[in-house]
Amino acid sequence: MVNSTESPPRRAPLWAQVLEDLRLRLDAGEFADRFPADAELVEHYKVSRHTAREAVRHLQAEGLLERRRGQGSFLTKPAIEQPLGTLYSLYRSIEDAGALQRSIVRYLEERHDDKAEAMLGCPGESLVYLERVRLADGEPVALDCSWLPARSCRPLLAVDFTHTALYEQLAQRCGIRLTSGWERIRPVLPDRTQRGLLGLDARQPAFAIERLANTTGGAVEWRHGVIRADRFSFVTRWAAARVDTRFERTHGSG
Repeated sequence: MVNSTESPPRRAPLWAQVLEDLRLRLDAGEFADRFPADAELVEHYKVSRHTAREAVRHLQAEGLLERRRGQGSFLTKPAIEQPLGTLYSLYRSIEDAGALQRSIVRYLEERHDDKAEAMLGCPGESLVYLERVRLADGEPVALDCSWLPARSCRPLLAVDFTHTALYEQLAQRCGIRLTSGWERIRPVLPDRTQRGLLGLDARQPAFAIERLANTTGGAVEWRHGVIRADRFSFVTRWAAARVDTRFERTHGSG
């Protein structure tokens, strides 16, 4: 028998009830095209604007929504993982995330550039220049500019780079396989041209990436460009067996 003196269970606050229902609707794919504005949530749930906004705030905190000033709320898209400390293909990273990778090729030509020639160690020589806007499921996510020595990479000028990977074509058409290199990543505010190509507003940050890739015979590709910070995460992995025990004995673990 239930003790009549016990208080009935307390109901969750209104914002939590709205939040729970919104989660269910998100899981069902109801907001694939657009997420409702605050006024629409108020009308649908018959709650105050404060209650609706509190529910939306929690969805933002969970990484499910992003709010853009003057534009409303939008579903966030899964981040594309880029591994650190290893040679990787952006093409493969996008496809491994379950998205279709396509490229808009802005330039594929031979040209000269003093800085690129210096970076590749071939002053005065002609270079293959490939500039692409990289798309994930039709959305622009990166601007890539690659320079390669024309003397060994001229066959790339015949490639359709709409849906293929540069490094695969480099191996197939030129017999070149990369073995080492370095990459530098830093946060930037893109310039007007970059923002227009990537669909960013003036205050959205991005990552600037610079890479020099080598074979045993020397540098083969110098790459620079920008990628959207809201679509990428950089990941490094390690194993316990590779921890430097000398450091651990000196500094302790943690």
